[in-house]
Amino acid sequence: NSLTYSKNKEPKTYQKVLQKATLVVQSEVDRCVVDIMKEKNINPEKDASFKICMKACLLQISGYKQLYLDVESVRKKPYDSDNLQHEKLLLKLWNLLMPTKKLKARISKQWADIGFQGDDPKTDFRGMGVLGLINLVYFSEHYTSEAHQILSRSNHPKLGYSYAIVGINLTEMAYSLLKSEALKFHLYNFVPGYLVYEFDKFWFEEKPESIMYFNVYREKFHEKIKGLLLDCNVSLTLQI
Repeated sequence: NSLTYSKNKEPKTYQKVLQKATLVVQSEVDRCVVDIMKEKNINPEKDASFKICMKACLLQISGYKQLYLDVESVRKKPYDSDNLQHEKLLLKLWNLLMPTKKLKARISKQWADIGFQGDDPKTDFRGMGVLGLINLVYFSEHYTSEAHQILSRSNHPKLGYSYAIVGINLTEMAYSLLKSEALKFHLYNFVPGYLVYEFDKFWFEEKPESIMYFNVYREKFHEKIKGLLLDCNVSLTLQI
């Protein structure tokens, strides 16, 4: 913020250098740090830590912006059943979540077993594109036992919910937090955390009357996460 809103009383050239710094790409970070030091008359020998700290800050700023662009690029790719990689990824999700149960056909009512709504999961990705599938596979592959536990809990006779649909919905939540820059502090602290596990705990703690109240509790959970992200020291760790 101090770079973006540099005061008008600063010399015009210095003000421009500061404001440009927040838009810098990774390949230009070193040059930008040199420009800032030059305009501010900072002696690299007397204040050696400035260059290191400023570079680290600008790398985080540029990295966050690049991450959003990369995520947005994936989100814009619709699931394509003619794309072999997409189909392999979808089948991988099934095998990760249902290792002892064979999928009888590509289009099948079996997809409901892992929380898809239709016989063909491609119709459920919609706004999140292939990003929703990538997130489901990532969580299932790297946190397999937790994914199995949550899938089992999602079949609760009273508090059950559609595992895959909720996972895609939480991808949209994470995407919106990234886009609004609410995730900055969390990502700057370099600690991994996952919404799927936390939402499952939240859902069972709240004990909603039925799945019909999903949107109400989704927003409540969303507000809870946004509140946590206001803390500059936040790190949303996976508590197992």
